Amino acid sequence: MKKTVTLFIILLSGINIYAQENIDLLTYENSQDINFFSSIKNGAQVKQYITVSKNSVKVGDTLILGTPTSEEMSTRTYSGSYGTRARGGVAQSRSTSKKTYEFIQMGRPAGFGSIMSAMSGDAQNMAANSLKNTTVVVNEIKTYHRGSKNKPLYVVMVLGEINGKAFGINKFLSVMDTELAIESSEILLKNRKMTRDEAIAKLKEAKELTEIDMMSKEDFEKLKKELAPIITSKAKE
Repeated sequence: MKKTVTLFIILLSGINIYAQENIDLLTYENSQDINFFSSIKNGAQVKQYITVSKNSVKVGDTLILGTPTSEEMSTRTYSGSYGTRARGGVAQSRSTSKKTYEFIQMGRPAGFGSIMSAMSGDAQNMAANSLKNTTVVVNEIKTYHRGSKNKPLYVVMVLGEINGKAFGINKFLSVMDTELAIESSEILLKNRKMTRDEAIAKLKEAKELTEIDMMSKEDFEKLKKELAPIITSKAKE
């Protein structure tokens, strides 16, 4: 009887561990709720994530890389002479800059340490501007604590090329913070819901077009009806 009880406890423990490492649906609200996130292990696999703006991202979705929001500076120092001609023996430096992504890293994250380094700005291999407008597929979604297990979660996505090829010498890209990447428009969701601010801006623009007879009143009223639920529902939250 004692052996049976012990075996039962072991089986329950195994089920609990599995649940902590595999999450079918994770919402932003879950990620901030200590009653939920305190039981989640770093690197837990997530099948679908609902963002703070109620947009959905799941494994297998296709996304688009937006515009980089960071700038990487590099400086090269040249000696005081070249060839047989001296230049006074004074070294000269030349600085160049290039656009890079702040939240998208080349390659798969090597582990929790590299993720935290990237989050603190120490990563050296961030994705370059040349990848802008690239369509990518979500291969994995993982979640990590912002420190100890009593800290909220953030979401990391591993992206692959849509044609199955590699990004140069790298097989994957890693989105180091999904919320910040979406908020900064470094990641563009194909089915992203319009925000309240965007709906208001679009309605204001339509009103201006109506006033200069570039849009009919009928079309304006139709658009107003479509945007009203977005504007009013967000205002109540």
